[in-house]
Amino acid sequence: MTGPVVTRSPAPGTDTVESAPRRARSRRGSRTVPLPLLAPALVGLAFLLLPLIALLVRAPWRSLPEQLTSAEVWQALRLSLVCATSATVLSLLIGVPLAWLLARTEFRGRGLVRALVTLPLVLPPVVGGVALLLAFGRNGVIGQWLDAWFGITLPFTTTGVVLAETFVAMPFLVISVEGTLRAADPRYEEAATTLGASRFTAFRRVTLPLIAPGIAAGAVLAWARALGEFGATITFAGNFPGRTQTMPLAVYLALQNDPAAAIALSLVLLAVSIAVLAGLRDRWMRAA
Repeated sequence: MTGPVVTRSPAPGTDTVESAPRRARSRRGSRTVPLPLLAPALVGLAFLLLPLIALLVRAPWRSLPEQLTSAEVWQALRLSLVCATSATVLSLLIGVPLAWLLARTEFRGRGLVRALVTLPLVLPPVVGGVALLLAFGRNGVIGQWLDAWFGITLPFTTTGVVLAETFVAMPFLVISVEGTLRAADPRYEEAATTLGASRFTAFRRVTLPLIAPGIAAGAVLAWARALGEFGATITFAGNFPGRTQTMPLAVYLALQNDPAAAIALSLVLLAVSIAVLAGLRDRWMRAA
């Protein structure tokens, strides 16, 4: 009488003769792209790259040094860098606490608050400028009291540029920091509070070091968005050289009178954008 036939499964990590070709075919099949997907993908890639290529092709490379060394360009560039940096600092001061409030506390209407915070992301910048004008203008809801009590006028000033850029850029920081806070383990903060630390001390000594990469990424995104802001700035602060004329506004003005200068200014903003993306690449790859 024969005993039962025992079949042994292959050891882990080993392939049978039949399974190896199957896996090879599976790997080869995963690298093939269906034509109905490949064609629109290439069209989308061309749609995004062709305008940038055209900008490089039509750039006045011979006169570019002269264009970029003019006083007007450096004046607009300096003002853009100062205002974008100031807007980023202001966004950090009020945006990080706001992100912590949305991520770490429960209160009625939190979803509505989050929607209002992210509203400038989808709101047309010109509409944002009009809203800022109605709020902080000389006859605005708050601006009239600032003018009457303190003599402060915000529209058509450099401070108005900073406020306009903060309005459109801060949501990028808040979203980034809130996502980082939600990914961070809150038990570290709870452990710090059980050891006697106050809530603010736990936030300063424990939470901030944990979310520092997210804050840095959000700050860079906010800075880049502030640097490229146009609609809210021209509506709320105007276009005065040396006072409110940032790089995007200078590009718009130069496009009407000197297209070569507009292309040169656009190349500067393009280079800054590429530098920002290159700096954030490692952060995105780690998040992925």
